[in-house]
Amino acid sequence: MTASVAAVRMTGISKSFGGVRALAGVDLEVLPGEVHALLGGNGAGKSTILKILNGVHRPDGGTVVVAGRELTAHTPEESRAAGIAMNYQEMSLIPTLTVAQNVFLTRESRTGAGLINDAEAERRAAELFARLGVSVDPRALVADLGAGQKQLTEIVKAISQDAKVLVLDEPSTALAVSDVERLFVFLRRLKAKGVAIIYVSHRMDEIARIADRATILRDGRHVITAPLSELPIDTMIEHIVGKRSKGLSDVVRGTSAKGEVLLELSELNGVHKPKHVSFTLHAGEVLGLAGLLGSGRSSLARLIAGIEPAASGSIRIKGRAVNIRKPGDAIASGVALVPEARATQGIIPAHSVASNMVLAVIGRLSRAGMIDQKAMADLTEGQIRRLSIKTASRDHAVATLSGGNQQKVVIGKWLATDPDILILDEPTAGIDIGSKAEIIRLVRELAASGKAIIMISSELSELLTACDRILVMADGRVHADLPREAFDDPAVPADDMAHRLQAAEQKLQTEIQRALAAQETIHA
Repeated sequence: MTASVAAVRMTGISKSFGGVRALAGVDLEVLPGEVHALLGGNGAGKSTILKILNGVHRPDGGTVVVAGRELTAHTPEESRAAGIAMNYQEMSLIPTLTVAQNVFLTRESRTGAGLINDAEAERRAAELFARLGVSVDPRALVADLGAGQKQLTEIVKAISQDAKVLVLDEPSTALAVSDVERLFVFLRRLKAKGVAIIYVSHRMDEIARIADRATILRDGRHVITAPLSELPIDTMIEHIVGKRSKGLSDVVRGTSAKGEVLLELSELNGVHKPKHVSFTLHAGEVLGLAGLLGSGRSSLARLIAGIEPAASGSIRIKGRAVNIRKPGDAIASGVALVPEARATQGIIPAHSVASNMVLAVIGRLSRAGMIDQKAMADLTEGQIRRLSIKTASRDHAVATLSGGNQQKVVIGKWLATDPDILILDEPTAGIDIGSKAEIIRLVRELAASGKAIIMISSELSELLTACDRILVMADGRVHADLPREAFDDPAVPADDMAHRLQAAEQKLQTEIQRALAAQETIHA
């Protein structure tokens, strides 16, 4: 294939869902041997046009041409035969199967007797992970994997198909920085072989490093296609949100009055992680948890929320010792957790926005075993307005919403419980740059109202924008407890917010590496 023949040419693509127009005459062209970024805010139509390319949705209008041949059946089988492989934002893995079985699902190797050859699948999967430069056990059940390992398995599943067109929808959401670097090295090798790569991400720094060209959508329409050399980050953000914005640099962190101690942990241990964690958290304070995948941040969050058991140590809430053995105990104590795995732990996709929004407060809205429909409607509409959730109506299934709007539903559901202590585990994963800033502002507003917030994020700029204090973790232990101001560089002017944030991010990254090195020394 030569560059004169587009790997993908989609022309005039239109699609509507239940009266909501997702795409209106969108064009997308991707060349062989290029990394083409597809950008846009929540609900811009990115996932929809990619699912049309992959045969999941049939377009209402327009044509799809792959390597010079028009696709007319619009089925996954036709797209796969045309050489298209896709890594979905919402993972398509089956928890009860092994990693290798998921990677080669429907493409299994067979023995001479015609039986599925799991040993061969495990060998081939191990080779693929080695090519990517990461370590995942092909024999492990997917249900036992962490979010990062699931993400890597999803990526390997896509690249195992030797595709001519590789579509990666938010591939780095749950990956550590080192794994993202390995992914980029691998993608550059594929690019050199002529593979066309469509890369979707809300992380502008990643786009600037990996993409050759970008297409930006907004509200289901094509805005611009241009080389990255003509699209500095500020310009990309402006096209995405429809107005001039500097993203997180526009967020004024401000200060909140620190109130009483709401949460106190003393020598808290999980079965595996965390290990000997102690800290206090005040009303009006935002505490960040920083660290690499496997550092124990999410395990600590799940332990406080009653999802995982504590092996030893104590938890005190508002000065009172509490025994949190299940999520109901945590909720009753004023603790709420917005979980990391939105699709499997945060929502019921087939249920409506309203049904999802009231899940945690059904008891409060029920009378004689019946839900008060007006109260449910009022609560849902209030959260839709408060969080700017884009949905045709509260009665639409959450599955029809974009990933970012689904996340807002999860946050709204737990805010409905009016918790004193709110734990946010990767709250902006899969959310566009404009919505990220909205979520960070919401976090600061909640702190100003007297709530205590624990925030976990792999995006260090988010922690530095939202948090008053940051704990740096490695292997389940807290290695540093630092005020936000400790990361400021006095050499960078206070009014240069973008460079000030970059300098602080470098300092925090150094602290994480220092914690990792200290932990390796302990093990040695």
